[in-house]
Amino acid sequence: MAKILIPTPLRQYAGKHDTVEVAGATVGEALAALIGQHPDLRRHLYSEEGKLRSFVNVYLNDEDIRYLSKEKTPVQHGDTLSIVPSIAGGAVAVEAPPVTLSKEEILRYSRHLIMPEVGMDGQLKLKQAKVLLIGTGGLGAPLGMYLAAAGIGRIGLVDFDVVDFTNLQRQVIHGTKDVGRKKLDSAAETMTDINPYVRIDRHEVALSSENALDILKDYDIVVDGTDNFPTRYLVNDACVLLGKPNVYGSIFRFEGQATVFAYQGGPCYRCLYPEPPPPGLVPSCAEGGVLGILPGVVGLIQATETVKLILGKGEPLVGRLMLYDALAMRFRELKLRKNPECPICGDHRTITQLIDYHQFCGVPLHEPAPAPGTAEGEIDAAEVKARIDRGDDFLLIDVREPHEYQICCIPTARLIPLGELPKRVHELSTADDIVCHCKSGMRSAKAVEFLKQAGFRKVKNLKGGILAWSDKVDPRVPKY
Repeated sequence: MAKILIPTPLRQYAGKHDTVEVAGATVGEALAALIGQHPDLRRHLYSEEGKLRSFVNVYLNDEDIRYLSKEKTPVQHGDTLSIVPSIAGGAVAVEAPPVTLSKEEILRYSRHLIMPEVGMDGQLKLKQAKVLLIGTGGLGAPLGMYLAAAGIGRIGLVDFDVVDFTNLQRQVIHGTKDVGRKKLDSAAETMTDINPYVRIDRHEVALSSENALDILKDYDIVVDGTDNFPTRYLVNDACVLLGKPNVYGSIFRFEGQATVFAYQGGPCYRCLYPEPPPPGLVPSCAEGGVLGILPGVVGLIQATETVKLILGKGEPLVGRLMLYDALAMRFRELKLRKNPECPICGDHRTITQLIDYHQFCGVPLHEPAPAPGTAEGEIDAAEVKARIDRGDDFLLIDVREPHEYQICCIPTARLIPLGELPKRVHELSTADDIVCHCKSGMRSAKAVEFLKQAGFRKVKNLKGGILAWSDKVDPRVPKY
């Protein structure tokens, strides 16, 4: 028997299990046995042509086997297979005029200076370094504070968002007083308070193919703290084209990843994930949630790797993907190989300039502007309330998760989580008049689409979800 580790995003399709034991003499047979036990995993792991999807990586005992004949790779009793889907030595050359440390800075950095691995030379390297942080949210918060505290001389911040109450559970660089402020202003204020000797550049823009190269070119290291696939691929490609190290981190619920891409001939993000997952397959933190402490751990790993690259000390996470499971309190390390066929860093590159990354990832650049009133197939929260008050015969289906239902609910709603809908569709009749709702209307739109494909005709989506219900019907319903 072999053991297959199931990542968090796929556990809902594997009976909530994090580990599944299977029998099989090869990787292909083991995966087939897994699909046999949990058929819902098939479409997430394999394409319609029966090929393992390119955004899903498989490791055998922490060895990258993607460029081997993985379907025929032998599996021994006691081996461990890891499924890793995409969820977004040597010093870095720092060209700068000679710098010195003031008396105040020497006192400030004294615990660095007495370490032989840092010392005066190392602290001067930190002061000369230029680091760009993409995002000042969950990962960017600990990154900004600790890199400022470490004495990085120039730190660039890229962000265009404002602080929201929902950010405060994890984005510790911002406080309650900052709600409604630009994240750039709040982050810069905190970092300056931590270390007034650090220069902070503010780039209040959405990083794009048009501006990325101009922004990244002035920095030695780029640290990726983004939360979406188009920007991850954009940052990766820009770093490869410019020859900049890309310090990568990602988080979801209780799990995190970290590595260093595009450094000294090492692999890049496209080597790990040649293609993005289909839109909607991997939920965002807003949909799936994230342990507030998790970005602190992963962000500090990124900060540590950044400082190591600048100092030229230790062994950087190049060719190694670190996985962190907060629930198990376990770190694992998987080896990464550079893909010789990679279109951006391989032997015969086909990407020589930045592309349209939203199109590449299959997501629109901007969400469509909400139409006045409701679109076809939608129903307004006030109309749903009116139908309830009239005693109309219809079903209100809540497709959120049980833990969300516990936070707040519409009293007449029946809970059928979106992931369970295919298995429980027999509980519904095509003759039923159905309204689906979720938190904001996105998951329920998928539920409506599924039901229509299953033969349901009288089905609508509650526009804006339970958030709209709170705004328009019952303000006592809390938002989350």
